[in-house]
Amino acid sequence: MFAKLPQSFTAPFGLLGDEAKLAFPSQPNGITKLATARHIPASDAYWEQYFVLFDSPSEVFSLITTHHIRRALTEAPENVATLIKVVASRLFNSISDHTFPSPAGSVAAYASSFIKSAGVSQEKVATKEVLNCLRVLQRVLPVVFEVEGESNAFEIEVLWKKEEVPDDTDSSEPQFVIEDEEGSDQESEDEPQAPQTPQKKPAKKLLPSLGERLFGALTDLLFCCGFSLPKNIQVDHHKINYVIWEKGIGSATSLGNTTMYDNNKTEVLRLLLVLLSRQIYIPAASLFSNPSIFSLHVVQKMPRRDVLTILCSLLNTAMNSSTTDTITIGTIAGKLPYNHLVFKGEDPRTTLITTSLQVLCVLLDFQSGTARDHLADNQTTSPTVKTNAFRYFIMKLHRTQDFEYLLDGILNIMEQQMATMKNLLPGAKKSLPYMTEIIILFWKLIELKKKFCSFVLDSEKSMDFVACLLFYCVEIKDKPQQHGVCRAISYIIQTLSAEPAFGLKLSNPIKVQIPTKWGPVDSAADFMIHAIYSIVATTSGALASLYPALIIALSNIAPYLKHTSVTASARLIQLFTSFSNPLFLLSDEGHPRLLFFMLEVFSAVIHYHPAENPNITYGILQARKIFEDLGTFTLARGLREVKRAQLAKEDRAKDAKGKARMHDVEMGDAGAEKARLLESEGAIRSDYQEREPDSPGSPRTSQGDEAITRSFMSPGTENPYSANSPISEKARGKMRERRSLSIDNANALERLPLGLMRNGFVPTQEWVTSWQQGLPLDTVMVFISDVVQKVEDMQRHRTVPSAEVLKFLSSISLDRVIPNKPPITARRFLWSDASMVWLTSLIWGEIYVRGMTPLGIWNATNVRLFFVKHTQNQQRQITDTVTNVVGGLLRRTTDSGQSRQRSG
Repeated sequence: MFAKLPQSFTAPFGLLGDEAKLAFPSQPNGITKLATARHIPASDAYWEQYFVLFDSPSEVFSLITTHHIRRALTEAPENVATLIKVVASRLFNSISDHTFPSPAGSVAAYASSFIKSAGVSQEKVATKEVLNCLRVLQRVLPVVFEVEGESNAFEIEVLWKKEEVPDDTDSSEPQFVIEDEEGSDQESEDEPQAPQTPQKKPAKKLLPSLGERLFGALTDLLFCCGFSLPKNIQVDHHKINYVIWEKGIGSATSLGNTTMYDNNKTEVLRLLLVLLSRQIYIPAASLFSNPSIFSLHVVQKMPRRDVLTILCSLLNTAMNSSTTDTITIGTIAGKLPYNHLVFKGEDPRTTLITTSLQVLCVLLDFQSGTARDHLADNQTTSPTVKTNAFRYFIMKLHRTQDFEYLLDGILNIMEQQMATMKNLLPGAKKSLPYMTEIIILFWKLIELKKKFCSFVLDSEKSMDFVACLLFYCVEIKDKPQQHGVCRAISYIIQTLSAEPAFGLKLSNPIKVQIPTKWGPVDSAADFMIHAIYSIVATTSGALASLYPALIIALSNIAPYLKHTSVTASARLIQLFTSFSNPLFLLSDEGHPRLLFFMLEVFSAVIHYHPAENPNITYGILQARKIFEDLGTFTLARGLREVKRAQLAKEDRAKDAKGKARMHDVEMGDAGAEKARLLESEGAIRSDYQEREPDSPGSPRTSQGDEAITRSFMSPGTENPYSANSPISEKARGKMRERRSLSIDNANALERLPLGLMRNGFVPTQEWVTSWQQGLPLDTVMVFISDVVQKVEDMQRHRTVPSAEVLKFLSSISLDRVIPNKPPITARRFLWSDASMVWLTSLIWGEIYVRGMTPLGIWNATNVRLFFVKHTQNQQRQITDTVTNVVGGLLRRTTDSGQSRQRSG
């Protein structure tokens, strides 16, 4: 009697419910039919499985691959078009259906799903269908965007073509009806012509395109009670309620968060990001001339109410990242060390915050085609409600409490990230995944709202925020995939440093807790100098594109420096020494500009606060020979020094027991650093007694031996320290002496050393003369000539300690030799098309990498805005060692890491 039993059970009572999913990629009626059967009608039952088969986003992205969609676009493109239309139509109908949103997570819903898997008919689960519609569109559209050739025509035909239908209004009424006594004269003039043009054809009207309806549906879903918002705020039978999600800007109350609502919001925002990602399939050269229709629609066609509600909801969600109303195991365990190693799944709240920030950054960054900011009467650009409504309404923020809310929220996120880095237990807390987005958001805020920038700088927390930015930059500087973020931070620091209010805050102490490896930091200025030195001196030229912005920031703050510490002053001298090294100067066309900016730093200190900065002026005196050599620098002399340095390096390499080079000492080693400073001071002091005036000098500490990358060329400006400043006759004689020295004949030299022939650049004497004569050395040389003899007389018998010299320098006045101070001029960061393309590629590059796990939204598609390079993960360190110790509860992933090489 058992012979008639089947050999295998086909999904009895749902126990084998995954069988249909596993067969979907290979069965004839599965995803392969999309490419093998032509012209599948929209009414075919084939499409139904796309709405009911999947139970999670990962299932959609694993069972439907980019290969399936790409093959269908090639062999049966009409089926892909039908799929998009059918899925979008089901999405629209489900939203308006009375069963949506269906109660999720209840016993009834679970039982319903269980019965359906057993093959028993049931009432449809509307929420599941809506989510699957979102997920299928997320999967299909990126492949549609990447296809070359007729892809634009395909998109316009499917998503943006408006359908023409008969107008239901009564066409028997006259075309012009004059009933309003206040009607225009033009209407009166046209009225007699109406009978002459009777409508012979039925009136037509255009329905909204599929793309327009899709954006409208996504906006509704973001504010749908029972789906993304609590059910109790529904008004009557209207389930769509445009209410700001959380308290903050524009709202004083929070609606309450649940894991389900956070997940659903993330699903909708993810599809919105996919639609906006049309940009990444446009080459960088065409970014401004070929704007994305999807992005233009969002920033220009979306109703004002929707823009304001979405903008405030996303901002408040991001700013409230440290607080949540959601009570889950994850939030309770979030305070425990190493919780991210035990709970490996992504936190829905963190994912929502990340996605919200990504959408914000994309919308606030978009300036392509007609969305470019308009040029105002004062020659500044600003957005309008017609160019980009999101940028415009950010610019319209004005309440002080809103500014304070934004600053506190961003600073709190930065401090949370600092806590993950300086923790005594390495890897005890997980790094925040949205640091890049929060930094870019802050940049957009200070760019679009100048009053917010002023508020930040006037705040007592301004230097704390700058310290957090620089600290984060120092921590990630050795990660190539994070160099774009470092570059963004350098531009932000340059932007802030150009404001006078920034300089006035430099003497304030830093209140945020700095790791002990930094040692005691007296003021914000000291910390800024230390951080910039660390970024420049320890990256071996890998971050050369950052150097100009950072050194310009030092030049901007130099007129405000007071009471600079011994170590910070030494860092400035070391930077100057490195930049004046002939190997560094001659290896790239842009390197002399860094030396120019450092000389401006010293000139500004001498002009404005020489007595308040004795440590800096003492360092200038100790390094005076370097300044004097620059006054007579020629290509011939530079090449001789490079050759001598190379020979000395070869000699040191032969000595296996030789000392390590001084500049290779790690900054965090306090004992080594102290010894280094003492050795340097002693060497320079002995040079006071035994200096040869005409000697070219010994090789100086530099990173010139390392790989040097071509630097970013900052816009040139005139030297403010030598044009308009009356000086003494002694000073004029010093300048004439410097400028009248003969120039060596570079043509008689041997061939250039190989170390100088990088990036195809070959230095010439004419090039050297062009920048050497423009160096702002005059102020420094006047100071040295006026003070050095007095200091040497004090130290002639080596009985006067350095403290006496510093006391003397603290009382000097240069009014008699440099009577007038030049006006303070700051170099601001100026946007260009290249920098805008770079920032857009940085934003989308971060979104691309973030989207790789766990779904891989844009994987295996032909991205054209930036380049993607796959690299293997580095060796696991202490964090993964702890993982191994904990044991079987943990599961590690071995996905390859990603890094980006961006255009622009």
